[in-house]
Amino acid sequence: MKKIYKKSLEFHKKPYPGKFSTKLTKKINNKKDLSLAYSPGVAGVCKEIIKNKKNVFKYTIKGNLVGVITNGTAVLGLGNIGSLASKPVMEGKSILFKKFAGIDSYDIEINENNPKKLVNIIKSLENTFGGINLEDIKSPDCFYIEKKCKKKMNIPVFHDDQHGTSVVVLAALKNALKLTNKKIKKIKTVVLGAGAAAIACLKLLCKEGLKTKNTYVFDIKGILYSKRNDIEKIKRKFQRKKKYTLSKVIKNSDFILGLSSGGLLNGKHISKMKKNPIIFALANPIPEIFPEDIKKYRKDAIIATGRSDYPNQVNNVLCFPYIFRAALDYKIKKINNNIKITASNSLAKIGRKMKNFGPNNILPNIFNKKLIYTIPYDIAKNFCKKKKKFFNKKYKEYLKNLID
Repeated sequence: MKKIYKKSLEFHKKPYPGKFSTKLTKKINNKKDLSLAYSPGVAGVCKEIIKNKKNVFKYTIKGNLVGVITNGTAVLGLGNIGSLASKPVMEGKSILFKKFAGIDSYDIEINENNPKKLVNIIKSLENTFGGINLEDIKSPDCFYIEKKCKKKMNIPVFHDDQHGTSVVVLAALKNALKLTNKKIKKIKTVVLGAGAAAIACLKLLCKEGLKTKNTYVFDIKGILYSKRNDIEKIKRKFQRKKKYTLSKVIKNSDFILGLSSGGLLNGKHISKMKKNPIIFALANPIPEIFPEDIKKYRKDAIIATGRSDYPNQVNNVLCFPYIFRAALDYKIKKINNNIKITASNSLAKIGRKMKNFGPNNILPNIFNKKLIYTIPYDIAKNFCKKKKKFFNKKYKEYLKNLID
């Protein structure tokens, strides 16, 4: 790890600090250009927006601009490092928007840990952005902040740690179930972790048929147990009336979803699972159990991790740029479960159509260009059908030409 850290320091430092910069989209070569771009010409543009607020999308960057917002309280693999230290991660998120979906983005690191105050700050930024991507905010604050922002704002607000993970996990699970000939309604599931990502995954999986009666959820204190007085309201749907141990419930299980911390599973656990087990050990950088350790005990397992150096990486970049692409293009104000499930189905479909689709390839590579012209297209088409709005059939051609 030290070697890659050293290389990353050089990567971020040279030739310019950071990973992106602003770029002019109009030529400013003389006074005439300047008079159009700024004073006095720009006043006319302001007046057009005063006449009709929708004109802001015609004349400004708002319609293609996402705010990546955090307070740095739950940065992936690092924890509560604060807003300042989180900036390199948020810059990274911004470049993913641009690279994979042609979306401009500003990262905003807010030094505020009070959820109510943070909601008010984010709400105040609504006129600047076409959408808000909430990032790396601790649980349970993230649930409250997203819920309140969605209620108060008229642009899409998406907490990627929750919903991006859930979309990709659902797609990966659907393809793994297809390969193992199992049904989501019948599988026995063990979930390690009860944070924002885990709960969001569970809620979306349940929408698609996962049964809570067959699902066992563990946090740092053990199973979510009804007699515990520390279980938040949003998690109570998944609590059990009996107190089970991990060793007991993992027996004859079909699916393990790990969104917790490294080293929680061992060979004995894995050996107790049913035939053709599905194991998503997604803790990063150290998974709950490494793939090579699983393979010592189970040759029949389908394995996914959150890492790029193993097959089947569950990576949020497989969905969030494309969800926002469709949301911005079709002025979708709320990213609801229907949109998330559509995105997941689209992602799973791309995976199944790969030539090498199989146990080691249940998801497409993040550089697969079908992602940009398939996922936003499917979302927009389904959204327009549901809302009885106009859908441009040439949208796919636009998407194909959007990025290099």
